[in-house]
Amino acid sequence: MLTIVSVLAVTVPTLIVQASTAPQTAPPSLVGGQPIVPPQQLPPVDPIEFAAITPDDARRINSAVPFSVGPNPAAKPFRLQETGIAAMRAVDCLATAVLYEAGDDATGQRAVAQVIINRVRHPAFPKTICGVVFQGAERRTGCQFTFTCDGALFRHRWTDEAWVRARTVATEALNGRVFVKVGHSTHYHTDWVVPYWSSSLDKVSAVGTHLFFRWTGWWGTPPAFNRRVATDEPIIAQLAQYSPAHNAAGDFQAAAIDDFPAEAYVPPAPVSGDPNAFLATVDRRIDPDSFRKLAEASCGSRPYCKYMAWTARLRTPTALPLEPIQVATMSFSYLRDRARGFEKALWSCSQFPRADQNQCMKAQTFVPGTPAASSLASAPDRK
Repeated sequence: MLTIVSVLAVTVPTLIVQASTAPQTAPPSLVGGQPIVPPQQLPPVDPIEFAAITPDDARRINSAVPFSVGPNPAAKPFRLQETGIAAMRAVDCLATAVLYEAGDDATGQRAVAQVIINRVRHPAFPKTICGVVFQGAERRTGCQFTFTCDGALFRHRWTDEAWVRARTVATEALNGRVFVKVGHSTHYHTDWVVPYWSSSLDKVSAVGTHLFFRWTGWWGTPPAFNRRVATDEPIIAQLAQYSPAHNAAGDFQAAAIDDFPAEAYVPPAPVSGDPNAFLATVDRRIDPDSFRKLAEASCGSRPYCKYMAWTARLRTPTALPLEPIQVATMSFSYLRDRARGFEKALWSCSQFPRADQNQCMKAQTFVPGTPAASSLASAPDRK
């Protein structure tokens, strides 16, 4: 009996100690960090690779990385210098990126737009908006923005309304609107993956499920973001189905008519907040002379009325004032002001040639940052 007691006296405490000190199951270790790149050397931008771990392990790893306690200054407002078709390409590239990366969510879209603008200002990345968005798109995997090489552009189509909202976010970002929270971030990822660079960069902020990072050291500070941006936005063949400006022939005016499917006419309701204004999508297959009759039918007996029309619903705005790109792509306009004895209809003669040149709209060049741009363009997002 004493023997049994003595054995228990030794064995039980040993088991207790072993149980209390046994190592717990831990998530995989963080992906190995990279050295800080000195100012004299350009930081590399490699194809994206992710750690082979579960989403739950990724979340545990990501949550274990603290946010940077250093200053997080806002980026300077960015104003696109391109005009005309090049500017339209930039808007459509940026709109595509924010929509496919962040979904139909304005806050997430503005965060993504800021990262792309930060990249185009940084010498480690391409010099154009489209170049940044589609960097590495020629690869099957490892592109900088996943949707550009995984077939998402062809697998999923967003609604016309979602495209309009994304283009609004893109236009505002290219007109000087700053998303303050992400600062000078050049990288981001969702919290359920761990890229190879995650532990090498400063974690700056979180927006929804996205985590935002900047380069550690000098390359993540404001002086590094002083590169002169190019003005020759490339044509992106993948966007031809969504953007007339990216038509492979490079002929925007022809593409504006031919690339989008013709759409049956639906009489528009007055613009919210302005009962005397109408924004319509007209069927490009019908006689252009009938556009005026459509306008007069919508205006009815109003003594003052504005009617503006586009031939693609993706281009048709939903509110006033118009952005410069919306003015530049307008197909028809009608203005009535009976108090002043004025009534006039104008056509885009590049789309619908007129025998009388006085019926042609003045050619509009899209110049971001003009007074016609939204008043929100210079308002920072302090979320």
